[in-house]
Amino acid sequence: QVQLVESGGGLVQPGGSLRLSCAASGSIFSIRAMGWYRQAPGKQRELVATITITSGGSTNYADSVKGRFTISRDNAKNTVYLQMNSLKPEDTAVYYCNYWGPGYDYWGQGTQVTVSS
Repeated sequence: QVQLVESGGGLVQPGGSLRLSCAASGSIFSIRAMGWYRQAPGKQRELVATITITSGGSTNYADSVKGRFTISRDNAKNTVYLQMNSLKPEDTAVYYCNYWGPGYDYWGQGTQVTVSS
């Protein structure tokens, strides 16, 4: 059974940085893409960033995080990262990682990111 485990969340002041990690346990094959989503209280879950597993590693970012967040992956470790810089209070949310491929769509349990002074 595949499980995705996120880590790296926490409390940070505005302007600070955090790095989220998501590692997959169990056998997982033919991943097509990995991504990060977030859900703030009272709001719907939204896309933050995605990255494909092809050699080019095509990325896609929400407009609200472009230039501040960077998604990357380690294919050998089945791990995806999200480097978050210049954090703002509006980035406060539970962040979820997602892996999808042929016939599956896995989600992590979420990690809380709070940006506050």
